[in-house]
Amino acid sequence: MKLSAPIHQLKRQAKLLARQDNIALHQALDRVAASEGFGGWSLLISKSNNICAAENFAKSLEPADMVLLGGRPGHGKTVTSLEIAFAKLAAGQDAYFFTLEYHARELNAQLVEMGFGELMSDAKLVVDTSDEICAEYIVRRMDGAKTGSVAVIDYLQILDQRRTTPTLDAQLRQLHSFARQNGVTLLLISQVDRSFEQSGKAFPELSDIRQPNPIDLDLFNKACFVHDKQMRWNKAA
Repeated sequence: MKLSAPIHQLKRQAKLLARQDNIALHQALDRVAASEGFGGWSLLISKSNNICAAENFAKSLEPADMVLLGGRPGHGKTVTSLEIAFAKLAAGQDAYFFTLEYHARELNAQLVEMGFGELMSDAKLVVDTSDEICAEYIVRRMDGAKTGSVAVIDYLQILDQRRTTPTLDAQLRQLHSFARQNGVTLLLISQVDRSFEQSGKAFPELSDIRQPNPIDLDLFNKACFVHDKQMRWNKAA
């Protein structure tokens, strides 16, 4: 969900409200948060920090990057990837979202909840929900994409779910070559193995990536991990 104003302006609104209604500042802050669609000021700040983190990560992405975005189910992978895509759009670059996981209606609901509006009303984000999505399909679909374009691929472990497609490792190598030759950034959402939950680590790592079929993780030069709606990133290779 996008905020109606920057944090410092919302704080100023809360201070004015506190004086106007003669209430404590923390109460005014919670009222402002409620008007933004949050249950309290702390929740608003948490969400705002995550949006800033996604925007900062988006700024670090460069043409030809191969990026891994990993996390357990329900911890914010899809939301984070969309925030990164929209940050790239705001910077004047093209953004694609290829998904084998969601239908357009589900993505619409996600985008509305995030405050971006309905998918069909924003043609800037190119969304593809075809069942044919694989490396070859993505390369063909992005033929002619401008240098600096970013594509989110949702998600890594099901790119080879059809028996007619090449192995996952072969597809990754094709995508890696395409990114380098065309100067596009590819961000692949990835599952994290459930053993991570018992590891005691604050964030997943490359060693936690679920690999039903072996892949060469050195093909990724950057990695981002999400856990409890927070994110952490580093150079992967």
